Amino acid sequence: MKIIIWILVAVLGFFSGYFALNYLTVHPLQMSLYLVLTLLCVFGLTVLIISRFKKLQRFLAVVLALAFIIAGYYVQAGVVLSREDSRPIPELIRQKTDPGLGHTAVIYFTHGEPETYNPIGWLNQFREFDEQGIEFVPFFARPLFIYELRNKYLEVGTSHHRQMHIQMSNQLEEMLHKNGYPDVKVYLSFLDDNPRPDAAVIQALNEGASRIVVSEVFLTISNHTAEGEHQIESVAVEDYGVPIRFTGPLWDSETLQQMFIEEANAAVGEGNRSKVGVMLVGHGQPDEWDVEWPTETEQENTFRQEILDKLVENGYSRENVDLAWMEFKEPKPAKKVEQLLANGVEKILFFSTGISADSIHSQWDIPALMYEAKYPENFSLVNLGAWNDHPLTMQAIMERVVAEINSF
Repeated sequence: MKIIIWILVAVLGFFSGYFALNYLTVHPLQMSLYLVLTLLCVFGLTVLIISRFKKLQRFLAVVLALAFIIAGYYVQAGVVLSREDSRPIPELIRQKTDPGLGHTAVIYFTHGEPETYNPIGWLNQFREFDEQGIEFVPFFARPLFIYELRNKYLEVGTSHHRQMHIQMSNQLEEMLHKNGYPDVKVYLSFLDDNPRPDAAVIQALNEGASRIVVSEVFLTISNHTAEGEHQIESVAVEDYGVPIRFTGPLWDSETLQQMFIEEANAAVGEGNRSKVGVMLVGHGQPDEWDVEWPTETEQENTFRQEILDKLVENGYSRENVDLAWMEFKEPKPAKKVEQLLANGVEKILFFSTGISADSIHSQWDIPALMYEAKYPENFSLVNLGAWNDHPLTMQAIMERVVAEINSF
């Protein structure tokens, strides 16, 4: 009989950890279920240990329970963190001898972020870190990281990233049609959402595209653009007699740089620009990635520095415009906010400089980092967010696409 009690302690301990891990990582609609199951297991375990064991055996039962709680947590963490990317890819039904229908397909390719909580993007990121030997979040703590991601979604309600890019890709197609390219069809694709870029290319081929331009709506050349290019190249579009061009990211687009100037000027209005602080917050990447992808940091720095120069040309004080990083690199925004405050600025505008459309980064992460600074209660920190569909953003994207279309 006693051995059964010991087994029951182990089982309840294992399922306490198992259900707790699920509580940390499941969709918000399932949180309550796994919280209740976790509490029931912990309650049953507590009652069992208190009522059935005494002194040394009680201590040993607690140790056994903790060991199996950790085991349950660890086992289910392995299951959750090894979840594969299951986004669908359509069948390529076009024949290699099919010349197509003569139109140009533009694959609008950007980062992507699910509208509601889905950790698959970060699961893919964890695997990439592991493959490259980059230390980020220890395995045991990754479910807690995912839990924090879910909390951000619960705070902001939804990510606007997908809907904004749907709007932007539709605008791009309309602009191309109005500017003398009526045979262009734009296909939206995401690195971390549906549809994938390879799926969009397959759809374009199946629908008879005779030329393909990949519009890379990113700021820099990085592992993200490389992964998308790798997915697209796996389709081998040249085997179908279809030429393909890549626009490259937008770090050197003067048109996109000018967008930040217009946004800042609009926010200041008739005010004194020399008394306004402007913070350009970059994304940042691990130092280890700078070895393999030095372009990411170099291009992000170059892009932001050229914006600072343009701001100064537009009447902003050099000492009141500055750079910070969201993650992996220093300085962080709060430190720079306090420095600008010491300069006597009347308010601070801040941009999520490397973010193409509203996202958890621009809606939550970067504002939260800014608000960590010590500043007067009535002081104004103005979030000007991501690029979004500003007319100059759209013009910058279209310029790159048109250049590639004209190169065929």
